[in-house]
Amino acid sequence: MNSPIKNKINTVFIPVTNLERSAAWYSRLLGQEYKENQAKHPVFNVKMSEYTGLTLDAGAEDNPNSPAPSEYPIFNFHTDSIGNARQYIKEMGYEGDMEIVKFDDFSFFTVKDPDGNIIMVCSG
Repeated sequence: MNSPIKNKINTVFIPVTNLERSAAWYSRLLGQEYKENQAKHPVFNVKMSEYTGLTLDAGAEDNPNSPAPSEYPIFNFHTDSIGNARQYIKEMGYEGDMEIVKFDDFSFFTVKDPDGNIIMVCSG
């Protein structure tokens, strides 16, 4: 029997504690305009250029999320220039391990979102 489930990731959900703060953080990270109070509880869909979506989820108003941050990267954003990406994030004052790790076919570094989730930025 063929599976009715496609081999595509449709949306990545990130539990957040403060939807407004996280929406502004991710929008700024991706160079997108963000207007105060643009995020409407309980979720904010970050604009993405490809198929896979990114949804910030604060949980129900009567039962807000209180996520424990991941100790490991939960996903990555792609860049064509790892050095420029690191410089951009450093200039914004974002936290993370800004040391670029290089392999033959790709490089990466990590940054932490406002809830402490580790996000990887990769080239290659």
